[in-house]
Amino acid sequence: MKKLVKIKVFVITILIFQSISSVKSYGGTDTKLFFGDTHLHTYYSFDAFLNNNHSIGPDAAYRWAKGQPVIHPFNRTRVQINTPLDFLVIADHAEMMGVMKSIRDDTFLGEDLGIIGNLKRWYAFRSMNQAVDEGTGLAFFRQFVPQNPNFEGHPDPVKLPGNNISDLAIFGDTEMTVKRTWLDLVDSADEHNDPEKFTTLIGWEWSSLPMGVNLHRVIISPDGGDIAKSYIPFGSDQSQYPQKLWEWLEDTSNKTGAEFIAIPHNSNISKGYMFDRTTLEGDQITASYAKTRLAWEPIVEVTQIKGDSETHSKLSPNDDFADFENYEYHIQVGKSKYIPQEADFVRPALKVGLEIEKSVGVNPYKFGLIGSTDSHSGLSSPEESNFLGKFATDSTPETKKRLGSRLSANGWDMSASGLAAVWAENNTRDEIFNAFKRREVYATTGSRIKVQVFAGWLFPEGAENANNFSEIGYKYGVPMGGELTSTSDLQASLSLLIRAAKDPKGANLDRIQVVKGWIDKENQTRERVFDVAWSEDRVNLENDRIAPIQSTVDLTSGRYENSVGEDSFAVLWTDPDFTPADKSFYYVRVLEIPTPRNGLLDSIALGLDKPPRGTSIIQERAYSSPIWYHPK
Repeated sequence: MKKLVKIKVFVITILIFQSISSVKSYGGTDTKLFFGDTHLHTYYSFDAFLNNNHSIGPDAAYRWAKGQPVIHPFNRTRVQINTPLDFLVIADHAEMMGVMKSIRDDTFLGEDLGIIGNLKRWYAFRSMNQAVDEGTGLAFFRQFVPQNPNFEGHPDPVKLPGNNISDLAIFGDTEMTVKRTWLDLVDSADEHNDPEKFTTLIGWEWSSLPMGVNLHRVIISPDGGDIAKSYIPFGSDQSQYPQKLWEWLEDTSNKTGAEFIAIPHNSNISKGYMFDRTTLEGDQITASYAKTRLAWEPIVEVTQIKGDSETHSKLSPNDDFADFENYEYHIQVGKSKYIPQEADFVRPALKVGLEIEKSVGVNPYKFGLIGSTDSHSGLSSPEESNFLGKFATDSTPETKKRLGSRLSANGWDMSASGLAAVWAENNTRDEIFNAFKRREVYATTGSRIKVQVFAGWLFPEGAENANNFSEIGYKYGVPMGGELTSTSDLQASLSLLIRAAKDPKGANLDRIQVVKGWIDKENQTRERVFDVAWSEDRVNLENDRIAPIQSTVDLTSGRYENSVGEDSFAVLWTDPDFTPADKSFYYVRVLEIPTPRNGLLDSIALGLDKPPRGTSIIQERAYSSPIWYHPK
């Protein structure tokens, strides 16, 4: 690594950053920064209901997100989010949507299965209700989860025997119950949508899980109930292949005029399939496949409660911050050996995308990055000190372990994460959705770190510290999620114009890093992490890296001090290794100073020396969407 030269950094105040929250965008319009959650489950999701969420439906979920106090579905205390959200997507599972709650309410609507079939279904109903009464819904839930499905090689997992999706047939035809539930979800979204103040986008989750291979997608639409009521959500019980999902989205869009995007999540537990070099069936990726995937999946959920999917130290050994919230538990009964693979993580996928593009002319993995929670309690809780668990059951320190029970992971493994940050013209359905499609979005692991990034060739001198920072960025460059193409007479190196500011209620910032990936002249993909701005004088000259920042976390009280770090950074960074012939991408990673993890706070409350599982201290972060550079 070349000797790292610290760039002159202009430190700005939070007030300056806030003063440019309204910025010039495409066509001379304004954009503002909004934070939300695109992945929340209510009691209409079968696994949420079976894990003790019996009282938080869409209405309470929206009221919580708006900042109102609600009653927790499990511990029955009054709870309230510290900072309300700007937008929310309730994404209940399409599979058995509302069925478990309807069985419990004795309002299930389904077909006559005949004497034997009705007897089997009666037994399933009885078992489910007994499990709910006894608080053992998790045990009932396990019958729909793959049973430690180890398999050799890299076959098509959908075709392997032992998939549990067929077990859903025991309930018969659930369409009438799903439709009734869907209509309620749509009506609730329309009722709570308040343009410019609080936005609800209609959505659901397609939860394909063949042999424990996580292929889940959240589907989002900006349309209202007039369109959304004309279809029923497509579930993995109809097909577990992503291509079939995309075909359904295309067909439904043509028939109804609906708009959709699909957001993959938890690639970290996809067993090497989510961002593979082949299709799920094992076929080579073609230009047609790449175009289709790129059209429907412009963004990816990179961080959430079940861990972080940016990268792994086994895949990025030179990245000191690669191992963040590693989650090594597949969705299956019984733990199998976790082996991180390039197709499981975002950074390797971005590099593979460059290779595929060079081969077939289209990059299927040209996606932006967001975070969201995947909370199943109905309560979006990405705040570390106000974390309410993955399910309702693991919401208290004393019940964290209860979540596990043969599913390997438990509440101590869960991360308080994350948030989707959007630069949009207005807080409305159309504008939030348009920002997703153009990838002018970024992810945070729960903190409200403010980040804005532009890439270009010749930014004016002093642009990083200008009052009209954003106007300059849009005029002379492209924002995060954008693309740059060289010209025949290119003389300048590529530069990034970056600003970041701390969460006003949170921790100071440690540093800004630029992550670069590219294909070199030998057609090899490479990556490098550049420290481009940092607090204090911490250059480590021995290994050309910035020394870790001091931790102020008190392990006995769970408190920390903002006595280190900076409020904000602004920097104009020029790539010292830029080569005009190399396809490349750049994204920005912003790190906070060390703060206490939710597990530390709970272990202190329980009088434990340390958390039974998981780390005590974390460094929250933000990931910008990449910007891609294409040679002429």
